[in-house]
Amino acid sequence: MQETYYYQETFAKVVAIQQSITAKEFDDCSFDHCDFSNANFSGTSFTDCHFTDCNLSLVQLKNTGLKNVHFTNCKLMGLAFHEADDFLFQVQFTDCTLDFASFSYKKMPKTNFLNSSLKEVSFQGTQLQKAVFDGCNLHLTLFNETNLSGADFTNAQNFTIDPEYNSLKDAQFAASALAGLLAKYDLTIIP
Repeated sequence: MQETYYYQETFAKVVAIQQSITAKEFDDCSFDHCDFSNANFSGTSFTDCHFTDCNLSLVQLKNTGLKNVHFTNCKLMGLAFHEADDFLFQVQFTDCTLDFASFSYKKMPKTNFLNSSLKEVSFQGTQLQKAVFDGCNLHLTLFNETNLSGADFTNAQNFTIDPEYNSLKDAQFAASALAGLLAKYDLTIIP
């Protein structure tokens, strides 16, 4: 990846572990079966891009533009999404592993998290209005001062959300998962 601008290109089976891919622009590009683990994407911009079957664990995202980027079946462990550029930030996840990632203070309404693992993720102060957590495991995920108005948790598992410290107006939950909203009270819920 020697150029600074790429348009409608497909990158397949690229291995760039711990490499620097900084100050580049990718527009409408696809990344398939690539390994970018521990790489540095600082200052790079991805617009209308798709990552499929990629490993992006521990990638550095300082001032990285993620504008309408879709991740499918990707490993994204430990990513500091909160360091990415806020301008037009929009991401979607399907069948991904996002354990230990941070989205703190990001504005990401209507974001879809589908069939993904979000264990120990931080959503501190995140704007997640109308977000969808369908088929997601949210074990030990932090929701604090998070706007979850209209969010859909009907098929989410293992979440703990304190209604006193998060906005939950019009959020949707399955009756069987309501214990996740009452965890701090140490109640025994019997189905």
